[in-house]
Amino acid sequence: MKIAHLCLSNFFIDGFSYQENELVRQNVLDGHDVVVIASTESYDEYREITYVEPGTYMGAEGARIIRVPYSQWLPHKVMAKLRIHPGIFDLLQTEAPDVILFHSLCGWELLTVKAYKAAYPQVRVFADSHEDFNNSARSFISKHFLHGMYYRSVLHRALSSIEKVLCISVETINFVRDFYGVPADRIEFYPLGGFIYDGDEYMRVRAAGRSEYHLKDGEILFVQSGKMDGTKKVLESLRAFTKIDNPAIRLVLAGHLHEDIVGEANAIIEADPRIQFVGWKTADELRTLLCAADVYLQPGTQSATMQMSLCCRCAVILDNVPSHEPYMDGNGWLVGKDIGLDNAMMNASNDKAQLSDMALQSEKIAFRLLDYRKLAERLYQ
Repeated sequence: MKIAHLCLSNFFIDGFSYQENELVRQNVLDGHDVVVIASTESYDEYREITYVEPGTYMGAEGARIIRVPYSQWLPHKVMAKLRIHPGIFDLLQTEAPDVILFHSLCGWELLTVKAYKAAYPQVRVFADSHEDFNNSARSFISKHFLHGMYYRSVLHRALSSIEKVLCISVETINFVRDFYGVPADRIEFYPLGGFIYDGDEYMRVRAAGRSEYHLKDGEILFVQSGKMDGTKKVLESLRAFTKIDNPAIRLVLAGHLHEDIVGEANAIIEADPRIQFVGWKTADELRTLLCAADVYLQPGTQSATMQMSLCCRCAVILDNVPSHEPYMDGNGWLVGKDIGLDNAMMNASNDKAQLSDMALQSEKIAFRLLDYRKLAERLYQ
């Protein structure tokens, strides 16, 4: 089967572990011919948005990546919002996919896919959505003009060609249904997933990770990660951790401390030898760290690492938002619902047996919802 991933309304970041990378990797492992048609939007070494040169190359995931430029009849900054690219119809004709997954609903090229579907009705078309009111339509202009008038109208014109709109979270479902006006029967829950180790491999990776971070038997490791600014509530995590008088607990922060918190965060880290900041980690390094961990912290805004942590059998302490509820079933604490962050971390630090039970529950949830092998199969059905 030929599968085309169109990353023209969002970025495709080479070598990362985002959904776009992992689905492509799994499609390749499943024996399919896979191509990624992507914009030039990417990340630089500091995890900031940058733009790369157009071109074709073999990606780390095992699929060809075709980077296409933006159209040039308006300034680049405008075209990067309108998301219009030349030659997409011709590219699709050349690649002749059986299945198209269009990543993100925000862009002009949905209409090109509609035209391609009309010309080749046997092709199956899916579109996924990562949009919600936490990351989209936040300003007046963005909400009423960019999303309300432009993206929404393009989506409605293209909707008849789309088999299902695959939404990554409960809040995304609400956004797509209530703001974009997509009928509920055209929407499907399609969460961000993860890679799940089998039992022996998990124990090997966990042992290696705990050795790397010099963890002793019985010590409990908390982890928080990502681009950590004030909205991630990392300062609250640090303060709650330092209140716990227990020498057998550790906290590792992985990622980037934003300038709005770095001064205060570093002062707390330097004052407590149980806390370690390790900077950015590759996808494999982050998985090793999460396998070594016992508890993953996400008391603030959402991150895809949470799903990865469930696949690595972490208990979780999460913010009480609708999108976290599908991932909670006896495997952690929702902060702000029944318990505060301080008490949740205290509870986690005092009961190793409870964390072992929660690890098994996280694994069950991961197998049910998050296994990329199963998520990839949805495109073949």
